[in-house]
Formats: sequence, C-alpha cells, structure tokens
Amino acid sequence: MSLLKRFFCHLPALGFIALGLGLQAADWPQYLGPGRDAVYPGQVLTRAWPSGGPKVLWRKRDIGAGMSGLVVAKGRVILFHEVNRYDTIECLDVKTGKSLWKNNYASSFVAGYGSGAGPRATPAIIGDRVYTMGGQGIVVCTDFGVGKTIWKVDTQKSYRASDGFFGMACSPLVEGNAVLLNIGGEAGAGIVALDKNSGKLLWKTLDDEASYSSPVLAMLHGKRRAVFFTRTGLAVIDPASGKIDFQNRWRARIHASVNAAAPLVVGERIFVTSSYNTGALVVQAATDGYKTLWSNDTSLSSQYTSVMHRDGFLYGTHGRADAPPTPALRCVELATGKVRWSEDDFGDCLMMLCGDRLLALMETGELVLGQASPAGWKEISRAQVVGSGARSQPALANGRLYVRDRNQLVCLEMP
Repeated sequence: MSLLKRFFCHLPALGFIALGLGLQAADWPQYLGPGRDAVYPGQVLTRAWPSGGPKVLWRKRDIGAGMSGLVVAKGRVILFHEVNRYDTIECLDVKTGKSLWKNNYASSFVAGYGSGAGPRATPAIIGDRVYTMGGQGIVVCTDFGVGKTIWKVDTQKSYRASDGFFGMACSPLVEGNAVLLNIGGEAGAGIVALDKNSGKLLWKTLDDEASYSSPVLAMLHGKRRAVFFTRTGLAVIDPASGKIDFQNRWRARIHASVNAAAPLVVGERIFVTSSYNTGALVVQAATDGYKTLWSNDTSLSSQYTSVMHRDGFLYGTHGRADAPPTPALRCVELATGKVRWSEDDFGDCLMMLCGDRLLALMETGELVLGQASPAGWKEISRAQVVGSGARSQPALANGRLYVRDRNQLVCLEMP
C-alpha cells in the first residue's frame, strides 16, 4: 500500500452544460469548469506575467484541510474545507475574499493511508443551490444566497457506501432534476441519482465501487447521457432513468490502484485514461453500439490528471505521480493515439486550456503558462504562487484565477 499512500499525496479533489443557470459566460461553477472539460470559455490568456508572477488581488490565510476544487459563479467563490472537524461550505466575495456565509456539519471522516483530512469532491453551483459531497459521503444541498441547508443525505448510512482507500471524491453532476454520484454503495447503489430538491432517491444502478473520477454529460447519438468512469470502468447511462447504454471494464488488475481522471467526450468519442499498466481507451458511439477506436498504455496514461481536448488533439500528462519517471506533458491525436510530442519531466500538475494556452498548477505550487499546439510546447511564464501540496483543481473565472494549497487561498489577476 506504500505506492497508494504516495499516490494520494498528489490526488486532486476530484460533466453538465452551463446554460439557463444565470451564470456569467466565463464563470467556473463546477468541477473542471462550465463544460466539465477543463476548458475556459473566456478571454484567451495572451500576455506573459511580470517577473514576480501574476498580481495577487487577495489572499485568505489559515483555510481548513481538504482537496476540493474551487468554484465560482455570480460574483462569489465557494471554498469547501474541513475546519475543526466540521466540513464547511464557505462563500466568499470574489472581489475581496470576504466571507459572506458559512454552512457546516460535523464530520467523522478519517483519511486513510496518510492521505490528509478534509473533503475531496468539488462543489457544483446550480442556479441558487450549491451541491457538495464530503469525504465520508455526506451530500448537502445549500442555499447559495444565504447558506442555509436545504437537505442532507448520508450515503454511507443510506446506501452503505464506502470510503474506499482515501475517502469519497465524486464531484456532484446535476442534470435535470437529478444529482448524479458514483458512491459505490451496496445492493445496486454503485451509482445513484438523488432528487436535487429533496435528496430522495430517484434511481440506483450497478454494483461498481466508487472511483476518484467524476462524471460528465454528453450528447451521444442525439441522446443526453451521463458518462462515468467507476473503479470498474466506463459506464454510459441515461440520466433520466439509470438505464445502462454501455459498459467497458477498464481498470488495473492489481487491487492497489485507482481510476481518477474524468472521462472526456468529444463528439461521439469517449476517452478514458488510467495508470498501473492500464492506459487509455477511446470508444466511438455508433448506431449499432459502441466500438473501440484504439487503446494502449503508451500514449497518454494519466494517473489522476484529467485530459483536455482542442481541435482533434488531447493534452495531458503521461505517467504516475507516485513512481518514476516524472510525468510528461503530451499532445496526442484523438483519432489514432499517435503521440505528436512529449515534454518529459514536466511534473505532477492540474491543468486547464484557454484557447491554445495551457495553464498548469504544479504540485509544488508553481503556476506555468504555455502555448500548446500540435507543433509543440512553448513555455511563456512560470511563477511560485502558493506553497507545496497544491492538489486542488483551480478555478479560472472572469480574468481571475483561484488557487489553494494546504493553508491558503489566493486570487490572482490573469492578464
């Protein structure tokens, strides 16, 4: 288990379409952004930073424990952290960092294998609600305006969900009237849909254990589908009914392993990636079912960092955070799996794309901006912005980047 322990020291807090929610065009309201694909829809980041790094607009010190990513909407940022044994959902003003409200509940979660305390999953801001899930599987719906609890469900008590190796980490996906989660519960509750207004069970399906990945939404052959990457593998599900369209086992043969990167859907193609001699898989949705386009363990095998897409090419890290060699940054053809280029020894990081600009928050606390295209990688700027142990997915919203480490949250101006 020593490798698993080292792995989780790098595990980030681990999809929906942001239309009709009253969000600004460049808000970051959920895990991996508005499209759950780590792509920023706002203005392209074109300029290099000053020698001292991006301008710090404000800083919040002494934050609580956790690896939950930050989310931003309607002039507010949500910080989900554990403070004095209470999972705390805290709302901050984006301009000043001032705390506007807090909602908390007692947490008995004890992290396994020295993986650190606090929540792992990233919240989702949907309309006037905030949906969260803590490390012990407590799902809470909070009023975004005033911070009042609307409903709360303990999935470990209700569905016998398990902490797994390191705690529960599925970031809530809201579709229609449902909050979709891979909780790894018993008696067919591997994946559940909870009513977004009451928390009551709408449906449950599969006996798959929970992974550290989070689901995405997609249109596949004209049908709206939720795509999960569970501990067992890929699952394509009708979010309205829980009916399974397609499953593909995709996981390591050894027990001491995890699936953590989010699935990526591009058109009718679904990409998933894992490590532990498992590798990447691309399947194509067709009228007669799903067909494998390619799979291998040599192109883009990411242990936890979610992969991004632009113009037919994938960008992501290849390698493990807990074992040599140091992960490489790669560009890979989506259609074939061919590696266009590999920037070796790039390092462990969490990433997002903005046009052809790639922004990477390294585990060391360095922020890297570069130009990524099929022609190659060109670093533009690099600066130390937080301390080491930066393991939470940052948020880029309306020209501001929000990053956190173990002790602080920093708001940076992105020129």
